[in-house]
Amino acid sequence: MTTNVLAPATQAAATGAGIACESDSIATVPLAEERAFAYWQQDIPAEYWRLAPDELTARIRAARRALRTRAIILGHHYQREDVIAFADEKGDSFKLARWAAGHPESEYIVFCGVHFMAEAADILSAPHQKVVLPNMAAGCSMSDMADPDDVYSAWAEMEEIGIAQDTLPITYINSAAALKAFVGAHGGAVCTSSNARKVLEWAFGQKKRVLFFPDQHLGRNTGYAMGVPLDQMVLWGWARPYGSMGGQTREALERSRVILWAGHCSVHQRFTPEQVADARRKHPGVIVVVHPECRLETVRAADLNGSTEFIARTVAEAPGGSTIAIGTEINLVSRLAKEHPDKTVFCLDPVVCPCSTMYRVHPAYLAWTLESLAAGRVVNQIVVPEEIARDARLALDRMLAIT
Repeated sequence: MTTNVLAPATQAAATGAGIACESDSIATVPLAEERAFAYWQQDIPAEYWRLAPDELTARIRAARRALRTRAIILGHHYQREDVIAFADEKGDSFKLARWAAGHPESEYIVFCGVHFMAEAADILSAPHQKVVLPNMAAGCSMSDMADPDDVYSAWAEMEEIGIAQDTLPITYINSAAALKAFVGAHGGAVCTSSNARKVLEWAFGQKKRVLFFPDQHLGRNTGYAMGVPLDQMVLWGWARPYGSMGGQTREALERSRVILWAGHCSVHQRFTPEQVADARRKHPGVIVVVHPECRLETVRAADLNGSTEFIARTVAEAPGGSTIAIGTEINLVSRLAKEHPDKTVFCLDPVVCPCSTMYRVHPAYLAWTLESLAAGRVVNQIVVPEEIARDARLALDRMLAIT
């Protein structure tokens, strides 16, 4: 059995290399031909390295038949096509977290996503269920920008300044289990891009301000939509030395309603107002919808913004003949274009650059984990220690109760 919860430093090392763009295509090739394979989990047996996509599909299908209802596969929208095709349930982080909390019937949950999602599933699932992540190198660069020690240090500074007592910590679900536990222990909650506004509304009913991490853009976009002035949303520079108040003044911090952590998504940083303007020039009448992890100026230039579930629903409900430009990960955009041939659906960014860490869940890893389970071996099990899971569960349960 392989049981893993990566320490933050280990997780950052495993996910950091080659993070910018690990492929310029979403077509699957044999594992050994993936140009970033050297940065991925290496202990997958060599027999899987050179299997062609059709061979992997056949082996995954056979292992699924052998496991029957003992294993459930969850797939995030950003997974590649020949992985998510096997998902029993697909969705965004919020939808999959709710699913894990409400389905105790399966023995195994195979989570085709990234590390923090599998941790959340382990926290919310029943005690007898085992959560498996096909590739342990599938982390999240945004999550790595909020190292627990940096957050603890920032909070200690806020206590010294005298603002911590009026501040409620809120963490985006894209964060380590230890940070969800920190938030839970301090009365806060987790949020996702689907429910960030509801969680912030709840938080402002508890305290004067929130500390929002790790994604500055989701926090800023949500606060702006709620009417929080931009000068009352300040950025905490976590890389600055202790005592520098994150690069802010005491007055700015005391006046603030939202303290934003200086983190971001490497995929959604790529979308710009210029891309929106270009889409409007080339496609008069285009509907532009982007993810709220994009910069504020990009969100303001778009027609709509929302979670991956919101984006998928927007495309599905648009009239036939619509032209829709999307600012989110390319695998989802490509899938929506195929599912809705009566509409023109395209990505705002002309450069093909999948989410580098989601992309690491190659079908070879899914075949390996499923065949191992069918043979009675559990590999890549995610186990969150109970002393962390207890408080993290409080933060996740608060989110579920709020929304």
